[in-house]
Amino acid sequence: MVIYGYIRVSSLEQNTDRQIHAMNELQIPPSNIFTDKQSGKDFVRPAYQKLINTLQNGDLLYIKSIDRLGRNYADIQAQWRTLTKEKGIDIAVIDMPLLDTRRYKDLIGTFISELVLSVLSFVAQNERDNIRQRQAEGIATAKTRGVKFGRPPNPTPPNFGELIKRWNDKRYDKAEILKMCQMSESTFYRRRTETQRKNR
Repeated sequence: MVIYGYIRVSSLEQNTDRQIHAMNELQIPPSNIFTDKQSGKDFVRPAYQKLINTLQNGDLLYIKSIDRLGRNYADIQAQWRTLTKEKGIDIAVIDMPLLDTRRYKDLIGTFISELVLSVLSFVAQNERDNIRQRQAEGIATAKTRGVKFGRPPNPTPPNFGELIKRWNDKRYDKAEILKMCQMSESTFYRRRTETQRKNR
């Protein structure tokens, strides 16, 4: 049996220290700890996929809490079955001792653990849905106050009209004009159209 740990946070800015500390308390070798800094909306995560390919029958996987595994109710259920039934590994959820497949092998124990898993999976997805709703409401409220989101656009060069003329005369190719204007292709064409309309 080889012991592994899986850690997940939702973004690069979030801290993994609490989860790492829990894994260190269990003396899991750092080389056996897989970490993703990515949303739990699905299981298309590089470290998780590498972990799945590493796990062998009889291995043990620790996670801090069920929402670290994922945030989608149906996917959590499916992954749990894949790991425990198809790959034949044990899973222990540190924050929920009832979710430890090593301890509950009989019918009643299996029923209880699956019931707890269903409840916690529901809570994980519900929390994610609530977070997304609050974010959407916050963005909508901010927009009504005139708050703008995203990066500010690059300013149009003061000699943009002359650059367009030279580009039209084929004195610059596309790559050169985009580099000189510091614009994407779509932005260049949009601003070129706007400039030409103003000059009519």
